[in-house]
Amino acid sequence: KTRIDMLSTGIKTPIGIKVAGPDLNVLEKVAGDIERTVKMLPDTLSAFADKTAGGYYIDFNIRRYEAARYGLTVGDVQDVISTAIGGMNVTETVEGLERYPINLRYQRGLRDNLQALKRVLVPTPTGAQVPLSLVSDLVVRRGPPSIKTEDARPNAWIYVDITSTDIGGYVKQAKEILKEKVNIPPGYTIEWSGQFEYMERASARLRIVVPVTLVVIFLLLFFNFGTIIEPIIVMLSIPFALVGGFWLIYLLNFNLSVAVGVGFIALSGVASEIGVLVLTFIDHQVEDHRKQAGGKKLSTEAIMESVHLGASQRVRPIIMTAVAIVAGLLPIMWGSGTGSGVMQRIAAPMVGGMVTTTILCLLVLPVIYASVLAWQEKRKV
Repeated sequence: KTRIDMLSTGIKTPIGIKVAGPDLNVLEKVAGDIERTVKMLPDTLSAFADKTAGGYYIDFNIRRYEAARYGLTVGDVQDVISTAIGGMNVTETVEGLERYPINLRYQRGLRDNLQALKRVLVPTPTGAQVPLSLVSDLVVRRGPPSIKTEDARPNAWIYVDITSTDIGGYVKQAKEILKEKVNIPPGYTIEWSGQFEYMERASARLRIVVPVTLVVIFLLLFFNFGTIIEPIIVMLSIPFALVGGFWLIYLLNFNLSVAVGVGFIALSGVASEIGVLVLTFIDHQVEDHRKQAGGKKLSTEAIMESVHLGASQRVRPIIMTAVAIVAGLLPIMWGSGTGSGVMQRIAAPMVGGMVTTTILCLLVLPVIYASVLAWQEKRKV
């Protein structure tokens, strides 16, 4: 999982903070301030900021006039430095199917300290050799061990590990405390990454998928019933289903995620199906009573009797449907193989929702529909 996160976001911890700006020294200061600030949060397990200027380097500043006095060019001196100190591949050896380069450079004792480097000999065109210190200055300076860039801007990254599983809540707290305690200079930006980036993308998708799903379900119900009232009543079964789904994921200590969202979307369709079964058979009983009454208005007693008969006739099919769905999902809930964690979070809302949907659709939905039918009959002339 860490490898996948690292490849996709570049961050190997649940939460990463990317600070972007032009100056590496300012980036290091801002990153250090952010590191110290997020450590103040109680849910922070660890926080580590990249050291953008923590490396040490040796600069060879070639003195051109001194080099020219010995007949040397800048390139001649640089060739000696790169070959004697860095090494040069002179040939390669073949060992079976493998090839290994042979690198030639000075022994370690001649290049492992500044004084030894100053004594590196540079050959001149006349055949003489002069020490490197006569044609260049050796300066030790600090610099970045590596420079991270995104969108052509230097970056400093802060890796944050947390004890809580509520990444969204933690990031909200962190943003508030950073806004209060950390001064971000003009021209510098902060971007949150890691698993939080996945959560933001998933939330954006669910904000589109869930409303579209509900609209599609409503349209299908409208095409089935031909009126607005019945689809609205059927859609009331979805909140009943959500109650059981939320209770079960709470008892199982699951957090809201994309998988849980997919489970709730599937549950919405199944809950609507059960609501359609209840209303369809109630409508059949109402039509039968209307025929017996010769097309006249139905009394409240006749409506209640129709609702009672229609709902009671569907008890067994509805319970069989719910039991079959729950029985099919229980093996997923008990699974422990690869990917079982994701599948459990899809199945949990459906299992919990089917229980409450079955009970409430048989007890509450008929009462609501009976009230609507009685109101419609009273409006008839």
